[in-house]
Amino acid sequence: MTIIPSLDRRAFIGGGTALAATAALRPAWASTLSHGVVAKTSQTLSGEDIRLTVDKLVFPLDGRIGHAIAINGTVPAPLIRLKEGQKVRLTVDNRLDEDTSIHWHGLLVPFQMDGVPGISFPGIRAKTSFTYEFPIRQSGTYWYHSHSGLQEQLGHYGPIVIDPAGPDAVAYDREHVIVLSDWTFMHPHRLFMRMKQEGGFFNRNKRTLANKGNDGLSAEDAAMFAQMRMDPTDISDVTAAAYTYLINGHSPAENWTGLFRPGERVRLRLINAAAQTIFNIRIPGLKLLVVATDGIDVRPVEVDELQIGNAETYDLIVVPEDRAYTFVAEGIDRSGMGVATLAPNAGMRAEVPPLRERPTLTMADMGMAMDHSAHGGGAMTMDHNMRDKSKVDFKVGPGVDMIAPMPINRNDHPGIGLDNVSHKALTHNDLVSLKPNTDTRIPTRRIDIHLTGNMERFMWSMDGAKLSENPEPYRFARNERVRLRLINDTMMTHPMHLHGHFFEIVNGNPGHQPLKHTIRVLPGSFVDLDLTADAPGDWAFHCHLLYHMHAGMMRVVSVRPMDGEKA
Repeated sequence: MTIIPSLDRRAFIGGGTALAATAALRPAWASTLSHGVVAKTSQTLSGEDIRLTVDKLVFPLDGRIGHAIAINGTVPAPLIRLKEGQKVRLTVDNRLDEDTSIHWHGLLVPFQMDGVPGISFPGIRAKTSFTYEFPIRQSGTYWYHSHSGLQEQLGHYGPIVIDPAGPDAVAYDREHVIVLSDWTFMHPHRLFMRMKQEGGFFNRNKRTLANKGNDGLSAEDAAMFAQMRMDPTDISDVTAAAYTYLINGHSPAENWTGLFRPGERVRLRLINAAAQTIFNIRIPGLKLLVVATDGIDVRPVEVDELQIGNAETYDLIVVPEDRAYTFVAEGIDRSGMGVATLAPNAGMRAEVPPLRERPTLTMADMGMAMDHSAHGGGAMTMDHNMRDKSKVDFKVGPGVDMIAPMPINRNDHPGIGLDNVSHKALTHNDLVSLKPNTDTRIPTRRIDIHLTGNMERFMWSMDGAKLSENPEPYRFARNERVRLRLINDTMMTHPMHLHGHFFEIVNGNPGHQPLKHTIRVLPGSFVDLDLTADAPGDWAFHCHLLYHMHAGMMRVVSVRPMDGEKA
């Protein structure tokens, strides 16, 4: 095995089973020093015919060698840049000894092109090819990744930027794509086994006699957690004990740097491609102007920090001065952070802030909040014909260790650990669609979906059932307008992703409800989503924490009739 001892060592091409490592060009957007993404470069894939090769990869990081799965010889994968209104053919060559797949996250495609093995297609068999073909019906910031096994953890992900057919609603002078991820040298299946064997295996920040009483947890709340055998410090399943947090494939020591000219409006296209990490994003000294989420423009809102769940995307505008800034992606449990630099010149670096005190869960995160005024959360009054399922109507077994007795709407909450910061942190209530909603019909029914699990046994499900147990799909009539109420009965944040659709967050902005394809559902809370089921087919609906999905927190949404079928 040959190791190239240079600073720019992220990309290697795996040659068959021997994994012969040779230097390869890193995509321009992810190189150590980035001048900003341009529409067409030799390392940006665009046009109507694109070829992607999935293969093994030798992956060096901070002096160690790991094994990855890459696309076209790089981790992250190449940037795919498309234009709204075009058609695209993407041929995927699978050189692995196992099946693979690519899901086009957030793209509105025919369900047969969605890339989920066992639901929308059989998968791409080892040593074979498959061609995805579909029209581009939208614009914005998206990404692509494997939906096979745990390949996503191994580096099988990359960004997508789709330019609008007309003028861009967002004015900017320069842009940088920023892909967040979490890397472990532990094999993903071994990591999963560890979590199954011992709840909180990677949590190195549990309460001790030394810190008891100094972590904001009252004696009464601590006693309640102890009585229920719950751990108030169990924020993330996997922590910095196993993970190195990467920005565009670079560790904090490698310091990815995005250049700018002072005074420019710089667009940052943030993509959380991490397997299991929710990040808190801030740039000390800079305000963040949020202009889009999940590819959809929102009315600009200025914040100091935001929480980005797995698979979410946010577009930010920053206007930096003539100095360096530190880009901070701090894990939600504050056990570690990804770090990068924005600077006017190469070689500059700003001070890196220390990790903040780790947060602890509260009674509200257990679904036992006493603030009854929070139940509304800006939700619209439901039509009297809408069914209100207020009781738990699924069988509770060993895979469900708790049901939130008093879940509340927490759209006004910025996320675990950000409720007590001294600056402005983004909430779901801050998001307002820039364009009017195209469907303003009142939903005709409401479906309650419980996010369930047993944290100690690392069992995860929806409505108490795992996908492997073949539960009935959630069924919708084509073009039906329905309200989904996602109720989080667990003490963890779940980024929930619905394939093939965008839903609207019911947050008190009728006619301009923000559209998303992935939403963080906070512990002990519920969120209301209005959905127009306008895409016929079978679609995955799952938690985007990879190991939660792998453990069973995934269901099928079935929209009928299909084209040509009778209603």
